[in-house]
Amino acid sequence: MHCQNLLFDPARIPSPCFVLDESQLQANAAILNTVQERTGAKILLALKGYAAWATFPLLSRSKGHGPLWGACASSVDEARLAREDFGGEVHAFAAAWNRREMAELLTLVDHLVFNSVAQWREFAPAVAMQNKSRCPDRQIECGLRINPEHSEGATAIYNPCAPGSRLGIRPRHFDPAALEGISGLHFHTLCEQGADALERTLAAVERHFGQWLPQCRWINMGGGHHITKEGYDIAKLVKIVNYIKEKYAVQVYLEPGEAIALNAGFLVASVLETTYNQMNLAILDTSATCHMPDVLEMPYRPFIIGSGEAGEKAHTYRLGGQTCLAGDVIGDYSFDEPLQPGNRLIFTDMAIYSMVKNTTFNGIQLPAIAAHTVKDGTKVIKTFGYEDFKSRL
Repeated sequence: MHCQNLLFDPARIPSPCFVLDESQLQANAAILNTVQERTGAKILLALKGYAAWATFPLLSRSKGHGPLWGACASSVDEARLAREDFGGEVHAFAAAWNRREMAELLTLVDHLVFNSVAQWREFAPAVAMQNKSRCPDRQIECGLRINPEHSEGATAIYNPCAPGSRLGIRPRHFDPAALEGISGLHFHTLCEQGADALERTLAAVERHFGQWLPQCRWINMGGGHHITKEGYDIAKLVKIVNYIKEKYAVQVYLEPGEAIALNAGFLVASVLETTYNQMNLAILDTSATCHMPDVLEMPYRPFIIGSGEAGEKAHTYRLGGQTCLAGDVIGDYSFDEPLQPGNRLIFTDMAIYSMVKNTTFNGIQLPAIAAHTVKDGTKVIKTFGYEDFKSRL
């Protein structure tokens, strides 16, 4: 299945394969930079959403020619990747840390956000000890993640402020005495949402935590900001950030993941077989379970170039993967022509939360990774094989 505007020839690359569009990455980064220039905010790459390190020079101002100030991590390995390959400021947050992780984190990070007062008090002495060995301008700054008890996420699995959430300190559990040694507060309530959702969130933050914001040197507004999506109200975001920056005299941080790589990747897959069981079925060499788990978790229906909704075009198929999981189903799609073994299907917007969530369940081979540039065309930059499967077990 071809598209006349497609940047690459899907027949000339391996299948399955993620293809990164470097021009779109740069375009997204340019939009984010306008926000930085108009507000003074510092934008960080959320590695949980996009971590294709071969493209980091396009994004990092420290180790490339991009505009972003650094990256945020949710694990020791992400923090190491950020330090070694992205550079700039390295921020880290997790629901909890253990002592082994903390020992390594303290050699990697610039900002360290704790999910509870108890964790902050446990590790504050280690942070202080590490800072004694650092230059005055390289001190680790610590923060607390707050839960403003305001939900904006429509999908429960991506709602950090849902009842019973393990993420962030609720107002009733916030201990002002714990702010000694704390530089800032962090919150995250959004998931692929607009500036109006951030505005409502900030109203809740100020209502519950406003009395302590003047003590902060920085405020981190987390991720989920759909800044590069067409129609996003950038003017409102600028107004919100400048309001917070000026009212509380703080440095503002934003940590988008999706916005950085939105529409910057494809997944090319092949039809292996077509069959019939009350409807037409097509088995692909990719997998919802292994290669795009959000299709099942969220769930959502990824777009395929040249396809339509079920029944919209002449030939409708239910697309599924190779695994033995009965529910490894991508969805129902229609096409102008019958699918044949060997046909290539191209899934769009696959750079975010797909590559980083791949698994080798059932020994299904991981998709190769390719990158497309205007100058060099499409080049395969990484392939995977048996050793990648075996080495994890």
